[in-house]
Amino acid sequence: MDAPTLTLLLAAASAAGWVDAVVGGGGLVLIPVLMLVFPGMVPATALGTNKLTALSGTASAAIRLFPRTPLNWRALAAAFVVAAAFSSAGAYTASRLPVSVFKPVVLVLLVAVGVFVATRPRFGTAEHSSTRTRATTLTALAVAAVVIAFYDGLMGPGTGTFMIITLTAVAGTTFLESSATAKVLNSGTNVGALIVFAAQGVGLVLSAWCCWRSSW
Repeated sequence: MDAPTLTLLLAAASAAGWVDAVVGGGGLVLIPVLMLVFPGMVPATALGTNKLTALSGTASAAIRLFPRTPLNWRALAAAFVVAAAFSSAGAYTASRLPVSVFKPVVLVLLVAVGVFVATRPRFGTAEHSSTRTRATTLTALAVAAVVIAFYDGLMGPGTGTFMIITLTAVAGTTFLESSATAKVLNSGTNVGALIVFAAQGVGLVLSAWCCWRSSW
């Protein structure tokens, strides 16, 4: 690998780490670069590499948010485990899809999610005046830990953003609380998917280190 290519990969990993740490969606940066630099790369390999870097970004961001954000740790711990399990199922499904089907779907999703995030930069950040209840909180956690988690393992782009939108809109939490909760759940989905992808030998450790550094 020549120096310009390596520089591009590290720059993309750094940018992805920063995006994951702030709001989520670092895959929108890193995955296209990986598929551009390695045109023959199997999409599952690109997703696995992204999971390695995403875990670095989301975990370090979650650690930074812990001291200043009150969270329901009992419910969140259970949701973390569920999210990891459903993300693993999604990753396993992704590894079994034919490349001829999977690659176009990934590209379309990247464009669609990118356009959505770009045109609605504040969507999901507004606080809701509705009363927060146990039912709304559990519903939001269930959607994030099951539906969005499976999507993260299967495809991935925009997962953090989707989680924040769900938690803010359904549970009525503040943006900071939603962001902290999403970081924890997203760490779980990254762990679950990474276990499956790592078993297939995918992931770039160097880009993960760069992503971790950029998230602090």
